[in-house]
Amino acid sequence: MARNWTRTVLAMTAAASAVSLLGAVPASAAATTRHCVLNSVTGVQHCSSGTQRSAAVEQEAGQVVQGTFFDGPDYTGNSLTITGPELCKKDGWVNWQFDLGDDWKNKISSVQPWGDCWVWLYPEPNLGGDRDGPFKENTGNVGSFMDNRTQSIGFS
Repeated sequence: MARNWTRTVLAMTAAASAVSLLGAVPASAAATTRHCVLNSVTGVQHCSSGTQRSAAVEQEAGQVVQGTFFDGPDYTGNSLTITGPELCKKDGWVNWQFDLGDDWKNKISSVQPWGDCWVWLYPEPNLGGDRDGPFKENTGNVGSFMDNRTQSIGFS
């Protein structure tokens, strides 16, 4: 009888120790990647979390994907996909512009242009400051000039 009681106490002590250790794991260790799609016309943003971009994040009807931006090099980390009303025109002008929200300012490290767009990155809101680009194709590293410095984006 005493032997069973000893096993029970040891098992309970081991379980309590395991719970204590699990409780000590920081919340950031369990954090997942966030993927957002933002309609540049309406400003509506939908996000999902996970290790892959979720099919559950739906694009609004009539919108064209103009670019996807990542906070890590080589298309890693969190992503932001920006949609616009139509394909870019290639007329020598920035057709669409977007000022990043606080959650994306100074975080872009890699770029994927879409929708026949070329992407320009600016270090200040409203397309201000010395721009970099155009990024005409997938760019796994935007370079030291604009890495983690972008505050607004121009699509041409």
